[in-house]
Amino acid sequence: MFTQPVGQGRSVAAGQKVKRPAGLAVDEARLQLGRSAVYDLLRTGQLASITLGRARRIPTHALTDFIHTRLEQEAA
Repeated sequence: MFTQPVGQGRSVAAGQKVKRPAGLAVDEARLQLGRSAVYDLLRTGQLASITLGRARRIPTHALTDFIHTRLEQEAA
């Protein structure tokens, strides 16, 4: 059986559907920002997140909302 890489050393059989997580880890959602800058956005409420156990996740819709809000602010 052939496998294809699926990031972070995990692999699945070719053609198998891969379930994406509901949110991104802070390191994945950096938007070319440093880790501390992302945590500052979370702390100030500009970027929404949820905590699952000890992991903090940023829902993909929260990232999209953040980007749209910033675009609207810059257009004004």
